Formats: sequence, structure tokens, C-alpha cells
Amino acid sequence: MIKNLRRKVKMMVKTDEKLIVKGKRADGRKLLEFRPIKMETDVVNRADGSAQVSFGNTRAIAAVYGPRRLFPRFMQESDTGILRCRYNMAPFSVDERKRPGRSRRGTEISKVTRHAFEPAVFLEDFPKVTIDVFIEIIQADGSTRITGINATSVAMAAAGIPMRDLITACSVGKVDGELVLDLNGIEDNNSDADVSFAMMPNKGLITLLQMDGRLTKDEFMKLIEIAEKNCKKIYDMQREVLLKKYESGSEKK
Repeated sequence: MIKNLRRKVKMMVKTDEKLIVKGKRADGRKLLEFRPIKMETDVVNRADGSAQVSFGNTRAIAAVYGPRRLFPRFMQESDTGILRCRYNMAPFSVDERKRPGRSRRGTEISKVTRHAFEPAVFLEDFPKVTIDVFIEIIQADGSTRITGINATSVAMAAAGIPMRDLITACSVGKVDGELVLDLNGIEDNNSDADVSFAMMPNKGLITLLQMDGRLTKDEFMKLIEIAEKNCKKIYDMQREVLLKKYESGSEKK
């Protein structure tokens, strides 16, 4: 147990050691390989739609409520609905206990998540109402906003929210001079660059693009190509878990 705890702490701090050796990453993956991905729906009973998504050791739960009337009334928009997102990391989600409550980082990720979904949701069909999304990171090991976005997409579809397309997301970046897919915690903390990417795969529209670090133009364009290709794989997983939800529901009837 102590050995595993030390390994987890090491994974979350800066390191001078090489993270990629002979084409293999610190966790044994190839350069363009996802961590194990798991998805499930209906994990929050009182929500209109909910989902849990994990990328390796990073796990997010998203719960969606609405569309529902927005109060107080002065916050309502007469010609459109409002999407509200709240991203939060649980205090126990990281090795060193996180301080409870809102943070600047949580506020920023809440905002970019909302912007990522607004192009996909038919908010104009729901004037004076709100759709509320709550994202809770219960275990963090890199790419938490990406995991939260994918969980939100499944939860919104499970809630029956009318959408132009699902939103799929993945992280890409540059580690030890190599282009990689799905950064874990130690890679995130020690990368030359990392990119958060989300899109509507059927429409080919990018809804989120954030980058930290430095890349050449060719490296950046290659990472976008990698992200688009792998977002389509995530879309297939989202679609499969949603089909299972409705197929199991019809069997119960």
C-alpha cells in the first residue's frame, strides 16, 4: 500500500527523468494510445441525466438538471435558454487533500466547458429556462477537464437535451519531444505542451481548443489531426453506452 502511494505521489510531481523510453510511456502505453476508457449512465438517481466517465485513473461524474424554469426571473433571457456548468474537484480526488470550495481554476474550467457545449445545444428552443450541469472530479490523474466534458456529453444526451451533435474531447501534447495522446498526470505536469480539444464529430466543428506550452506549426497541425481522429473513437464509445441505456430501458417495458 505504501509503495503504491509513493508511486502515485511521484506521478503527480515534476521529474527530470525521461517519460518516454524506446517509444513507451511511463505507464507502458504507446505514443498514440488511450488509457483504458470506461463510461456508464444513470449514476445519479435524482438527476435528469447523469454519467460517469474514466480515462485511466481520472474519473468524472456529470449530472444534468433541466430544462427547468430559471429563478429569479431577472436572470431569464426572453429569447433563449441558459446553460450553466459547475466543475469541481473533490478534496479527496488528489494525493494531497484539495481545499474544498470554488477555485480560480474550477471557475475557468466551468466557463470553457459551457462555451464548448453552447454551440451544440438548442438553447433557442427553451427561452426563460436553464440547463444546469454539475461535474465532479472524484479521482484526478491528468486530463480532468477532458474527462468531465465527455461525461457531460453523455449525461446531457441521457437527459434528453436536444443537441446538434454530441461533444467529444481528448487531450494531446508533446512530451520528451514526442507527440502523444491522452496525457496522464505526470505527463501533464512535465509536458513541453498540452492541448485540450473538443468537437462535434459529425459536423467537424471544434468547440474547445486550449494550449499550454510551445509547438511548431507542423506539430500543432499534426496534434489537431490526431485529436480529431481519436475524438471519433470516443464518439463511438459514447454512442454505444447511450444505445445500451435505451435498449435496456425498452426491455424493462
